[in-house]
Amino acid sequence: MNRGSILSLVFFVGVSFLAGFLGSFATMGNVTTWYPTLVHPFWTPPSWVFAPVWTTLYVLMGVAAFLVSRSKKVGKIFVLWLFSAHLLVNAFWSIAFFGMHELLLSVLVILILLGLIYTLMRLFWRHSHLASYLMVPYLLWVTYATSLSIGFLLLN
Repeated sequence: MNRGSILSLVFFVGVSFLAGFLGSFATMGNVTTWYPTLVHPFWTPPSWVFAPVWTTLYVLMGVAAFLVSRSKKVGKIFVLWLFSAHLLVNAFWSIAFFGMHELLLSVLVILILLGLIYTLMRLFWRHSHLASYLMVPYLLWVTYATSLSIGFLLLN
């Protein structure tokens, strides 16, 4: 891999982490204050699980976008813009849930996110099968997170 490719890879992984960073502003204070006051679905994982899972997912997302960026096929610019837009939706879930304490809105946002991830996987497939496969853990985690969001909404 040449220097330009390495810089491009770092860029896409960094942009993915930026979404997590934006969302973390809403999460930070509320994880220890508001969040513990909620009735938690019985399938809620321990808090320590979230950081390593999301770190892994942001790396996989960034690598997937990098692979798409190297495609010679028409349409990759649109796909990468959609990827960027999806990252904003990803960050907004944390803002809706933790920052605004809006459980219904957070469910609506995560359902949109789930649809965007699925759409991205289909679009990534046209440019790189590996990129699409790299998004599978993200799709599975957000599906699980969707069940949690619905659980929080119903219990609170």
